[in-house]
Amino acid sequence: MTLRTFLILAVPPVLLSGFLPRCWTAVRNRRHPAPQPLGPPIERLAADLRRLLRLHGELTVSAHSALCAHRVWAVEAAIGSRAIEAAAALGIPHPHPDEAASLTRTQLSALLTALATEGLVLPRRIGHFTLDGRL
Repeated sequence: MTLRTFLILAVPPVLLSGFLPRCWTAVRNRRHPAPQPLGPPIERLAADLRRLLRLHGELTVSAHSALCAHRVWAVEAAIGSRAIEAAAALGIPHPHPDEAASLTRTQLSALLTALATEGLVLPRRIGHFTLDGRL
């Protein structure tokens, strides 16, 4: 067997042995893509919830809280929205996301308690609540 014949017979299998596994992996990954998260990471949701709860507490204890009632309600709606997103990410039963702005104090407290029970780190004392029964 000459060198030329050897190269003609040996080189294609050697090249294909490195090429075929990569092609097969690419085809398999295209058929079954890796799962993608549906929302923001749970760490960011938890940080947002802590920040919003702290802001809510600051707004409710301020001397001019009557002047910024609309801001308190907006923060409460944001807390409800983030709590629902976090509950969805952790697989906790939760209300529909469209109901975030209309959650009652009892519903939101129960949701925040469920999140804390599942391991989400939230402040111990959530703060003062508005008098109309919302958060």
